[in-house]
Amino acid sequence: MPLALFALAISAFGIGTTEFIINGLLPDLAADFGVSIPVAGLLVSGYALGVAIGGPPLTMLGGRLSRKHMLVALMVLFIAGNLLSALAPSYGVLMTGRFLGAFAHGAYFGVGSVVAAELVAPGRRASAIALMFTGLTLANVLGVPLGTWIGQAYGWRATFWVVVGIGVVALAGVLALVPRQPRPQVSIRQELATFRSGAVWLALAMTVFGFAPVFAVITFIAPMMTDVGGFSPGAVPIVMAVFGVGLVVGNLIGGKLADRAVLRSILASVGLLTVLSAVVGFVASSQIAFIVAITLFGLAGFMAVPPLQTRVLDAAAGAPTLASAANIGAFNVGNAIGSFAAGLTIDAGFGYTAPAWTAAVLGLVGLGVTGLALHQSRRAAKPAGPGSEGQPQTPARPGHRRVAAR
Repeated sequence: MPLALFALAISAFGIGTTEFIINGLLPDLAADFGVSIPVAGLLVSGYALGVAIGGPPLTMLGGRLSRKHMLVALMVLFIAGNLLSALAPSYGVLMTGRFLGAFAHGAYFGVGSVVAAELVAPGRRASAIALMFTGLTLANVLGVPLGTWIGQAYGWRATFWVVVGIGVVALAGVLALVPRQPRPQVSIRQELATFRSGAVWLALAMTVFGFAPVFAVITFIAPMMTDVGGFSPGAVPIVMAVFGVGLVVGNLIGGKLADRAVLRSILASVGLLTVLSAVVGFVASSQIAFIVAITLFGLAGFMAVPPLQTRVLDAAAGAPTLASAANIGAFNVGNAIGSFAAGLTIDAGFGYTAPAWTAAVLGLVGLGVTGLALHQSRRAAKPAGPGSEGQPQTPARPGHRRVAAR
């Protein structure tokens, strides 16, 4: 794999750390700014909102830049957002810094996915995207636990200063290692025109419902562990780190599988995720079984990420950058739907295992959408003969004249 992919992975590590680190710092932030824990928690949902709404328009505004220059500009924005967060004198300023970082997040992964796919041979695109996303998964294993410890030991501002440092290293890596990228020859109008395609919208829907189960469970994993499983609060970050190992392994497996068959990889990973969602609910009261199940759950969740991102690039072939950024937003819409729906089931009195069953239902929806996409892909492939996701063309029946496909 080209060294440039490792520069993209370092950027992804920094972005992933700043996205998830707030969860471990909520009590300190709430105490420092004199707000409640739920209000401090809006820094999480506000970030997700910034990713969802900021990525596509920022990608459009940068359409006149080469992709390398766009990546450099986005890392500068990321550094600025975290610098503002580190210096924030008030809750409002911190929220502003989070929004800036979130805007960079959505556009960076969108543009970075396209760059990663173009750095390698066509048959290795999904693996290249997976390598970039490995930085995001490693953030859960290394960045978030380490950042939480730094915040508890030296104050939450120190954590943001560390993230700023990671951003500077990532910026240097992009400047030094990512080759010069030509300015895209696709106009904004052509990028927008891809959204007339039903295949693009179907790909975005697969991302929303195929990934929503992950956050339905993970958002409420702490009370599920302590109140149902009898874990001590100190065990939560340890189990989360093991869960993060599952993310790393699943992401790499997903890239390899997607290089062979994108849609079937999505179907397999979302199917496995749906089953494991139910398993997590069943074994929540058994500590050993829960650790095994939640690790496999993380593996299945990120097995879906490379093929989901690759599918959007395939569906928007010719003008993929904006659609790729929109898909990063779709992941975060799925995050919001999953956590919101799971929260409703808890509020309705179904207990802390309810998020697992909610995840299973969302996974069934994701399976339905993926099955529809696979069916349409097979139908589209038949006139032209065998396709990557289709089946061999059925011979014409006697008495029927075959129409030659152009």
